[in-house]
Amino acid sequence: MEAERARSEPQIQFYGGKWMSTLPIALFIAWAIFQSGFLGVGDTTGLVIGMLVSLIVGMLFAKGDWKTYANTIFEGMTQRVAATAIVAWLWAGMFAQVLQDGGFVQGLVWAAEALSVGAALFPAATFILAALLATGIGTGYGTTIAFTGLFFPAGVLIGASPVLMFGAILSGAVFGDNLAPVSDTTIVSAVTQDSDIGGVVASRFKYAIFAAILAFVGYVVAGSMMQGTPVSAEGVLQGDPVGLVHLLSMLIVIVTAISGRHIVEAISWGLIFAVVVNIALGLASIGKLLIFYAPRNGPFAQELGFLPIVQVVAPDADNAGTVSGSLYAGAEGFFALIVLTLLIVAGAQIMIRGGGFAALQDWLLNSVATSVRRAETTMVLGTAMVNAMITINTAAEIAIAPYIARIGQRFNVNGYRRANILDANSSAMGYIFPWGGGVLVGYATMIGLVERFDWFTQSMLVNPAEVWLYVFHGWFLFGVFLLSALTGFGLEYVSDRRAEEVARV
Repeated sequence: MEAERARSEPQIQFYGGKWMSTLPIALFIAWAIFQSGFLGVGDTTGLVIGMLVSLIVGMLFAKGDWKTYANTIFEGMTQRVAATAIVAWLWAGMFAQVLQDGGFVQGLVWAAEALSVGAALFPAATFILAALLATGIGTGYGTTIAFTGLFFPAGVLIGASPVLMFGAILSGAVFGDNLAPVSDTTIVSAVTQDSDIGGVVASRFKYAIFAAILAFVGYVVAGSMMQGTPVSAEGVLQGDPVGLVHLLSMLIVIVTAISGRHIVEAISWGLIFAVVVNIALGLASIGKLLIFYAPRNGPFAQELGFLPIVQVVAPDADNAGTVSGSLYAGAEGFFALIVLTLLIVAGAQIMIRGGGFAALQDWLLNSVATSVRRAETTMVLGTAMVNAMITINTAAEIAIAPYIARIGQRFNVNGYRRANILDANSSAMGYIFPWGGGVLVGYATMIGLVERFDWFTQSMLVNPAEVWLYVFHGWFLFGVFLLSALTGFGLEYVSDRRAEEVARV
């Protein structure tokens, strides 16, 4: 694992000791709280600057010529775990944008009216559907992008609370990240704790369902108490059942992913089908999907102007020399977040190479985890703490996994139990903290709605600092495992059952 490998590689020495290696991440969190929480500014680019400044400040405390520190930044930014999240964002962004252009939002509005799913119940229904999609495709980030781009505006249109809608989407993503057999977090939690994936999923089902039931009830109750204002203005989208054809697009993604295909392939097939349907049914033209604004004085602009994806414009036009359309817009909205993600993973790598993670884990292991129940409690809280520092939950899970295995083995805790604690809290906290990857990717998608829909205004945006209380499934999942750790409910030892036994079931 990353933390173990770092012990054998050149370490970064800091003035002030190992704990000083946490400075870049700590400063970034403080910056994020000040920017989003105190000022109400959710701009991702501002967070990028915050992380850059934090990395520079951290470098001032590194001993030596800073070469190792600088190389560690490059090392962190090339981690596969960050690339996995980024690829999921880009593909899911294009997919959601194509479905938007195909009228899927209008189809959802029509379905809500036809089924009498009003503003009060729409967040609860969104949570269930998002949970099903996330479980099927195995990516909470992709689900967050798709549902924020499609279900969020539909819910706002009919008068559902924007903050509840966003919270319900994030909760559905938590559910899928935690339970999906093809989820990165599920695979990492099983592999790092020497357990089989099937057994891990089967053993955590009861916890996930119990938390989901509580979350569903929470959204029903909160939905009846917190409602937005239905949008009524000229040009507002009207319900249209034709757009529901894209339920097939989503179904293709789910079925393909469940069949064992890579998530990139699964989304690609759904995207191809959606593009074909949009063109065949006249839901969106080819130019709506991709358009090149060629300046009139371009080398072959005039000759190629007959193509449906080329529009010749005046050289001094605002859009001259640009590219637009669903495919471009769907990916373009995440560029700043991609940079932020790479920088944050670099900051985490500095913590690992600087000994900060090791110091934290050793302190918990030697000073706090003095009994089985206290050990499991520190597993829960330690995982939550690391996820507060590393915003990509899979990266956080990889970083803390060796500690979970180490402490669990000391107290003879079963691998399934360790994997469940590790994954549940990584999945939950990755979508709760305002600076978390899941929250920011949803916010980035939301910002795009302002430009996409004439009726969607800045006032409808949900600041990342506003939603953390309403990610009900995340909080209930965390609470279930914290209570289990404190009481010993569901505790299993290594001798209670073996991985092979569950694998045969």
